[in-house]
Amino acid sequence: MNEVKKESKQGKIRAQSEAKIIEAAQEEFILQGYKGATVQSIADRAGLPKANILYYFKNKENIYHAVLEHTLDTWDKGIGDIDPDQGPKIAIEKFIASKVRMSFQHPSSSKIYAMEIIQGAQHLKEFARTYLRKWVREKAALFQHWIDNGEMVDVDPYKLIFLIWSTTQHYADFEIQVLTVMNRAEYEEEDQEQVTAFLTDIILRGCGLK
Repeated sequence: MNEVKKESKQGKIRAQSEAKIIEAAQEEFILQGYKGATVQSIADRAGLPKANILYYFKNKENIYHAVLEHTLDTWDKGIGDIDPDQGPKIAIEKFIASKVRMSFQHPSSSKIYAMEIIQGAQHLKEFARTYLRKWVREKAALFQHWIDNGEMVDVDPYKLIFLIWSTTQHYADFEIQVLTVMNRAEYEEEDQEQVTAFLTDIILRGCGLK
């Protein structure tokens, strides 16, 4: 029993340490880029010895892959549960709400993903060819099904998905630009709700759903 408790405690400590490292690594990769960031700078930001970082991840490339994987897992959990039986209105509302929530609450995840794509997706090419392409095709087919059934107007399902991605992630990827234009130092509590409501209204009306 003591061994089980010991293993459980060790597992918890490992998970907490890895989460701390990934969070620090996100900031370093955003500020310095993949080439500029170092294991030492990540360790300094995380407040951990460099040896601890290498114990968990071995090298910088593994840390970067872990950061990207964490980002994709977070997004998948948020937008991967669209139910065909709920219809297009609820599906779009959930899709937009989850993406806006992630942009406001986890902006670093969106920024690191955007930087990777802009730089040619060197570490995500296999993901883009397999999982991402499959995910988009499945969701596009679902929207097309609703279109064919007359449940929403005839729009290009792929462009609809791209529209939702771009408008929601804008508030994370271009955070400084948005805040500068709005003469703000940071987002306020009500911003997430207002942005969600605005985008939902515009996109639903464009799909003939409101």
